[in-house]
Amino acid sequence: MNQSQFQRAAGISAGLAARWFPHIDTAMNEFSITSPLDRAMFIAQCGHESTSFTQMVESFNYSVAGLAGFVKAKRITQDQANTLGRKTYEKVLPLERQRAIANLVYNNRFGNKAAGDGWKYRGRGIIGITFLENYMKCGNALKLDLVSNPELLEKDINAAAAQPGFTPQTDV
Repeated sequence: MNQSQFQRAAGISAGLAARWFPHIDTAMNEFSITSPLDRAMFIAQCGHESTSFTQMVESFNYSVAGLAGFVKAKRITQDQANTLGRKTYEKVLPLERQRAIANLVYNNRFGNKAAGDGWKYRGRGIIGITFLENYMKCGNALKLDLVSNPELLEKDINAAAAQPGFTPQTDV
């Protein structure tokens, strides 16, 4: 696969292809993702999880209505959703409320125990590694201290390698 083929497969701009192809190609080769079908599935999953290779950090910019899934899953109450969710007059949810949502919905799950762990260990990297336990396992696989430095998953080379090198626990 070359950069042009990657660009077409991912449906992204030439600039994004130039940015991501070297890292994606290295990760696919390192983790033996070699068949055309496996490569296509990997690229599609990465593109989906990262909003077409543009987002490396999970957003909690949820509207009140957008929090309905968390209410249904009993991660937050409807009152909390009404208080914390983005109002129709707000373009972007203030960071303090995004932090509060992350800490509520990810608290006491997969190793998140300390105050602030939900925000600290929110989804990062192309695939969105989430939760302290998954940061530990992914860090071990990549030989990085992601527990102390979770932002390392925001670097392109680590963001690309995190997905094929590690299969996270999920129950989001």
